[in-house]
Amino acid sequence: MPVEHPVYPVNLVVDGRRCLVVGGGRVALHKVRGLVEAGAAVTVVAPEIDPAIAALGAATEQRPYRRGEVGGYRLVVAATGDRVVNQLVYDDAEAAGVWINSADDPERCTVVLPARIRRGRLTVTVSTGGHSPAVASWLRDRLEADLGPEYDQLIGLLSEERRRVQEEGASTEDLDWRSALDSGILELVRAGRLEAARERLRACLSSSSD
Repeated sequence: MPVEHPVYPVNLVVDGRRCLVVGGGRVALHKVRGLVEAGAAVTVVAPEIDPAIAALGAATEQRPYRRGEVGGYRLVVAATGDRVVNQLVYDDAEAAGVWINSADDPERCTVVLPARIRRGRLTVTVSTGGHSPAVASWLRDRLEADLGPEYDQLIGLLSEERRRVQEEGASTEDLDWRSALDSGILELVRAGRLEAARERLRACLSSSSD
């Protein structure tokens, strides 16, 4: 069954951390790609493994899953298409206290993977708690058209300003960042006028601190 209780949204930092994917087909390829993009050290175990998986830089072991081998991994993905194997992986993960996602098998998940949009430093996710992955993907595609590279530039601009304020020994918590964002700086960034956007940002923050 899909998840009935509200899920607790979280972004996992998997950079450099060991993650296991059990399965070697098309679905596993998609899961591996997302983990590799996030910097995870991915190991893939399956009797047959799509060559494209190894091309992504994942370590591959062409063999069946071995009971108990989830220990030592931070995150496990079961993408075998075999409910029996998925159940074994799930049971082992639960016993070892390891988070697990089972593709298209919400009953055997302690992690639900949302549809996502990445624009550099910006990540937007959409989840239905496993009730309808189709709706999550559909809504992601609708949002994706409105999220261009200017959002990553905007993030960089605000991050730079936040760091500057902190280096001056001031608090960033009392500044009205929301009003600054509503002042039209995104449109300036979109038009390629980064210096004008920076000046407007600083003017807005300065007035909010008075």
